[in-house]
Amino acid sequence: MTTRDFRQIQWDSQLEEDCRRIVRQAVSEDLDRGHDLTTAALIARDISGEAAFVARQTGIACGLQAAKIACEEMDLNVAWQAYLADGDSLAPGVSLASYSGTARDMLTGERVALNLLCKLSGIASLTREYVDRIAGTKATIYDTRKTTPGWRHLEKYAVRCGGGRNHRTGLYDAVLIKDNHLAIAGHSGPLSKAVTRAREFVQQQLGSGSSSTIIEIEVDTLDQFREVLPVRPDIVLLDNMAPEQLTQAVRLRDAEAPDVQLEASGGINLNTIRAVAETGVDRISVGALTHAAPWLDIGLDWKT
Repeated sequence: MTTRDFRQIQWDSQLEEDCRRIVRQAVSEDLDRGHDLTTAALIARDISGEAAFVARQTGIACGLQAAKIACEEMDLNVAWQAYLADGDSLAPGVSLASYSGTARDMLTGERVALNLLCKLSGIASLTREYVDRIAGTKATIYDTRKTTPGWRHLEKYAVRCGGGRNHRTGLYDAVLIKDNHLAIAGHSGPLSKAVTRAREFVQQQLGSGSSSTIIEIEVDTLDQFREVLPVRPDIVLLDNMAPEQLTQAVRLRDAEAPDVQLEASGGINLNTIRAVAETGVDRISVGALTHAAPWLDIGLDWKT
């Protein structure tokens, strides 16, 4: 059986353009069409040097391509050299990259480059922690849409660099029926009708392209789960269920509809995720990967 999945974010032209847009906004915030006053006041134009971006703690590198783009977009008179690739492991004291050139440009661009590296490496590092916690189980870690506005593609890319998988990118590329949809629509009767209605709508709207559109539905109880299982949505999201309930859901699925994927979600953290994974669910979605990841400590060390 081939498992259907959401589109996975890779570094491509769309992601690069997102990065350039973010950098342009960051430059506007820092310079506001003006100058780096401190650097202009203290650093002569003819001073040059070299500096290294150095990890201060253990983690996973991410944002190296983004930081290089920052140098390009800011039109800095510097040469960028990466020593690692996105997804590589870091230890304290390891140099991710260096840049050399005009000292004024290096100092002016420092914070924009570091913000990209620290934020994205933090997401990749936290994701790797979650992935490591469930090693040996069949479950896979997924992100959510709980992302920083404007940063979604970059943050989801960082999840991939940390070994996680991407859930739907946006509202446009999958059907996910949640309780608010049902409440506002005034839905009554078995939840299976909502799945059937969504499937028919997708087929009418997309025609031959409907076969690649995932249909997922959220349930809160085992009774609801029993209702939707016969119509075989691609994925059933088991929301805020205890491990005992998840185990029962897996047994029901295995007996009645083994092709349906089961996703656990809701308040799962590093302390609880192993017990969730051991129930036999296929996917675990964790919003904290992007909305609560601490930045990884990376600094710029002047070399010459």
